[in-house]
Amino acid sequence: MKILSLLLGLTFLYPVHAVSVHNTPPPITAPAYILQDFHSNQIIMEKNVDERLEPASLTKLMTAYIVFRELHTGRFKLTDKAIISEKAWRMTGSRMYLEVDSQVALELLLKGMIIQSGNDASVALAEFIASSEETFVALMNEQAQRLGLTNTHYTNSTGMPNERHYSSVRDIVNLTQALIREFPQYYRWYSMRQFTYNGITQKNRNKLLRRDPTVDGVKTGHTDAAGYCLVTSAKRGEMRLVSVIMGATSEKKRIQESQQLLDYGFRFFETYRPYQAHKPLEIQPLWHGTTNQLPLGLEQPLYVTVPTGKYPQLKATLSLDKYITAPVKVGETYGTLKISLDQKVISERPIIALSSIDKGSFWNRLIDSFLLLFY
Repeated sequence: MKILSLLLGLTFLYPVHAVSVHNTPPPITAPAYILQDFHSNQIIMEKNVDERLEPASLTKLMTAYIVFRELHTGRFKLTDKAIISEKAWRMTGSRMYLEVDSQVALELLLKGMIIQSGNDASVALAEFIASSEETFVALMNEQAQRLGLTNTHYTNSTGMPNERHYSSVRDIVNLTQALIREFPQYYRWYSMRQFTYNGITQKNRNKLLRRDPTVDGVKTGHTDAAGYCLVTSAKRGEMRLVSVIMGATSEKKRIQESQQLLDYGFRFFETYRPYQAHKPLEIQPLWHGTTNQLPLGLEQPLYVTVPTGKYPQLKATLSLDKYITAPVKVGETYGTLKISLDQKVISERPIIALSSIDKGSFWNRLIDSFLLLFY
């Protein structure tokens, strides 16, 4: 392997504060929580992130995710109408007060589920997409597996209590980030403070939307077994943080502690983008090809989240294959980039070929074989 030290670039997400860090995190009493940067996936605070817990209405994040995917493919449209079944109409708990046998557009059902946390809307969406809630639940578990949510299993689309219905703080934050990243056109509904349907206006249960103007989502949840749960996302400048609290003892506590997590993250941490995607980090010699140089770089932009003021102390190390021979295809891996802080690796990414290069002529390959004897 060839090991190089790189200078960190100056492209970054502008920090909210530029002060020294006093790393005393706030006291969070919730039994499980996480605070994670959206761009870098760096965890800033955590506790019991892989413990399987009842997610209550946080379940509806996956229900929405699947409907968003179906809309994205063009299979369905927001104007398509679902016929409300008796099962949906009879749902207890939070509702948007659908009427049995009425026809309701998917957009209205999505807003009723997202803003009002309507259990009736969740079931109506599940039945429309998959013909039955049971079949829709199978889709939910398929998507959980595809997204790598290893501590998640669903038995319904609403979050109604069931001993086989569970998720974890880590899984929920990763699902939330996928939802925000893949479907920004629909994610904006999570910032709506109220919604009116059938002459009934209900406020969004996420009270942080009214307390903190930087908060733009995401979802509340509560049952007696699950306690008070809240997924929150906020953006200050170009930095976005996502927090999850599960099992808080009261509605007031989940709001207070979610706010503490966000304020701590934005106050004492910064997120930078030292390297862009598809930009050459190194031009490596290439043998037996139609050209003798191969540009290498990253498939995705690299973000790092560090304590405020620590960015100049980051160290980037690039480890590359010593000999690379044609043919080469775009995306093939030929090394690793590691970012370290205080001798601890905080980010590691594969280095890929940025160009496809075919084998050279017989004479080119013969000459390169000779030169390799002395390389």
